[in-house]
Amino acid sequence: MKKSLFFTAALFAGLLLLSWNQPAKKENPYRLDVMATLAAYDSAIHENPSNQLVNLEKAVPGIVLDIRYATANNFTHQPVYPAPKAYVRKPVAEALMQIQQELNSKGMGLKIYDAYRPYAVTLKFFQLYPDTNFVASPKTGSRHNRGCAIDLTIIDIRSGKELEMPTSFDNFTERASHSFQDLSPDALQNRNILRETMIRHGFEALESEWWHYDFSGWRNFKIMDIAFDELNN
Repeated sequence: MKKSLFFTAALFAGLLLLSWNQPAKKENPYRLDVMATLAAYDSAIHENPSNQLVNLEKAVPGIVLDIRYATANNFTHQPVYPAPKAYVRKPVAEALMQIQQELNSKGMGLKIYDAYRPYAVTLKFFQLYPDTNFVASPKTGSRHNRGCAIDLTIIDIRSGKELEMPTSFDNFTERASHSFQDLSPDALQNRNILRETMIRHGFEALESEWWHYDFSGWRNFKIMDIAFDELNN
């Protein structure tokens, strides 16, 4: 009897220890094909280097980051990223490098609000604001989750100030739409400069948000749910 109790206790302790050592299972209530482990990510890069998530701050000289979701200055009013980082897939980073160089030649540059977004954050956003005009549905995942979407604006290089645009970032009104025309001449011109430049380098504009652009090859990349601190670059 004592041996049986000892064996049961030992087995329970072993299973408990094993469970502690296992990584927490990430939530995926819609059973999407989500890349959620570093092992899978490393394997994908080995198969195709384009799958790498590139740190824009290191890859694009002079690029400015204003990662709102690493602060409370966003529509959730709380930080949802552990650090102000901006990652995109390698081809996206290369296109943004070309855009930065083109804008620099005109005295302008890029400021990034958001880039790669782990799938867990998309789940959280939709719980807080379930409007697919402005927040991606977790049923399909976001192009941000694929590392192929970018939220950005243009700055003046000399002053570092943002050029006038139709609205601030994450303005969930009709004024944020590309079709909204009741704006100052400067705002219309600057929105058009950003749009034409991004499209010329392989991006597609999101109609409802002047700041959001999707890379044309986004379908080639999987949804990811790997946190910034796991990427560590």
